[in-house]
Amino acid sequence: MSLLLLAPLGLLALAALIVPALIHLRRRTEEVPVDFAAMRWLEAMPRPRSKLRFDELLLLALRLALVALLALLLARPAVLGWHDDEGAILVAPGVDAVGAREFAGPETEPQWIAPGFPDLDDDPPDSAPVSSLIRQFDAELPQETTLTILVPTVLEGVDAEQLRLTRPVEWRIVGTGEPNDTPVPVPSPALSLRYPQGVLAAPRYFEAAAQAWSEEADVEAATSSELPSRDRVLIWLNPGPVPVELVEWVRGGGTALLGQSAEIAMPGTTAELWRDEMGNTLVEGGPLGTGRLMRFTRSLDPAAMPELLDGSFPAQLRELVTPEAPPPARVAAADFEPTAGAAPYALPPKELTSWLAVIAALLFLAERLLAARLGRFAG
Repeated sequence: MSLLLLAPLGLLALAALIVPALIHLRRRTEEVPVDFAAMRWLEAMPRPRSKLRFDELLLLALRLALVALLALLLARPAVLGWHDDEGAILVAPGVDAVGAREFAGPETEPQWIAPGFPDLDDDPPDSAPVSSLIRQFDAELPQETTLTILVPTVLEGVDAEQLRLTRPVEWRIVGTGEPNDTPVPVPSPALSLRYPQGVLAAPRYFEAAAQAWSEEADVEAATSSELPSRDRVLIWLNPGPVPVELVEWVRGGGTALLGQSAEIAMPGTTAELWRDEMGNTLVEGGPLGTGRLMRFTRSLDPAAMPELLDGSFPAQLRELVTPEAPPPARVAAADFEPTAGAAPYALPPKELTSWLAVIAALLFLAERLLAARLGRFAG
């Protein structure tokens, strides 16, 4: 453990120590001469030389200490390497607060895994990014401090990356029950078809594919160029140059699948997304901005693309236009126990300004009380 100053130039304020000394010299107790009649018969004596002296040394010492402490506050003193010997306990949402406090005992204050890591006296969080918060708490904790984490049987708010911390932790699973492994069904994509007038065959392949996904398929078709909301997949079958508005719609997060006759400069990240049995590319595309832009490489008729009549076309189309599934956010806690071995982080110094501020307030109070008792009022 070592002491340091984060703003050493603040010590220049020590020059203000001369102010209380000057005040005491200027406002010391003066001897006021009183003339009386008999004094006229006395001979004048030589005037004694004045001496530099300070009255009320305790009051002066308090004022000097107060100024020195304020200068030290400006210098922002801190200590590096200080830490509590007590271990830390984190409690995940879903764990009973009463049981967690009984486990911790009276000497340790458990904290919720939530932004700011509040005490258990606060309301339990409904949800929180558990994985990232555990990594943050571990990074900000001194390396010598032990860490215990209380989690429910099923842990919410995790990401796809396994926890790897800077220290071994005690991973305590609190509660009973088995996690529900039933997969949540992914809703079928909503399609918006845009095609030229007189073209009816190509849109029907997509309508039939959507009906194969669900009996209540969400498909809307029009011969206009109106763009749908970005939560829908745009099937653009109009030939010729693609409108700039459509490109910006994709950049903003939309998903568009263009026909082979659409004229557009494909993004530099374009890759083969669907091949036939012979290895020939059927659909190409890639990310554009925060969206995805794709295009058929063949005309949408069975003669040029027999896959339109294949029974696997609905599944292939759904896989093509469905965005990637988000990483898991709900896992069995027993399968998510952290491992140790991550490189420790350099901890920032702990500032002592709050403690010094309390001492300065006490000194100021003592100085005021003593000044009032002596009949002095500092300016």
